Amino acid sequence: MSTPLQYYNSIPPVAKTYAVTCLLFTGAYHLELYNVGNIALSYSAIFKRFQVWRLITPFFFLGRFSLPFAMRFLTILLYGVQLERGPYDKRTADLLWMYIFGAISLLVMAIIPYFWSPFMGSSLVFVLAYIWGREFPNARVNVHGLFELKGFYIPYYMLVVDLVVGNPLKPGFMGIAAGHLYYFLTVLYPLSTGKNIFKTPLWVHKLVAFWGEGFQMNSPFRNESSSGVVFRGRSHRLNAARTTTARPRTTATETEETETNSSAPPNSAGDAAFRGRGYRLGSR
Repeated sequence: MSTPLQYYNSIPPVAKTYAVTCLLFTGAYHLELYNVGNIALSYSAIFKRFQVWRLITPFFFLGRFSLPFAMRFLTILLYGVQLERGPYDKRTADLLWMYIFGAISLLVMAIIPYFWSPFMGSSLVFVLAYIWGREFPNARVNVHGLFELKGFYIPYYMLVVDLVVGNPLKPGFMGIAAGHLYYFLTVLYPLSTGKNIFKTPLWVHKLVAFWGEGFQMNSPFRNESSSGVVFRGRSHRLNAARTTTARPRTTATETEETETNSSAPPNSAGDAAFRGRGYRLGSR
């Protein structure tokens, strides 16, 4: 059994960064290190007082330490890690773009007053759960040892849990909508049309390369230190200086005459290891 430090080191970079950041935000809130109102989403504060950090911080606050917080946090560690090790293995930039696109979609929805919410960390977790359910639709998930669900229904089960514990359902529906939009643009539309018009932007690839964590197989921009090249120099083909010529085919008569005349001394410039008189077997 691994130690907590070994488990922490084994978590992939994207899921680790998001989970640790959410944990730090909630821990700092309980220590009263900041006022939670200063990180909430407020478009008036963003455009009038240029508090641009409010476009990012609402996605890292999952609420105070409670049962709903624990469920959201475990969702990141479970489903986020499985995505990063499975469908998004060696596709760190694509996975990071999934988080970023989900956040942008939720911010656009929040412009409508009905969909506005001061904190959208829960909605982003629903994006993650929905993408996992589409990538692993037939996975069997044991729910508290009571029954099993297919992976496709996990985000909807999370909605039922929110209903039972009294959490609002709107963040969950918004997260499912944003997740479906991403899955449609990146998977369903390319499969139906054969055209991939929704690619990960170049700046996300550059960010991953600058970050120095993870790996992207199809990256148009790759950091040299992570490219795996250990030798750089001129390459030469083995035996490139040697030229070989095809020997002409000889008949049986020519072969016999060659063997008969083999008693002639060989050229001293040759590479023969034995020089002497030669005899054909059975000639005596």
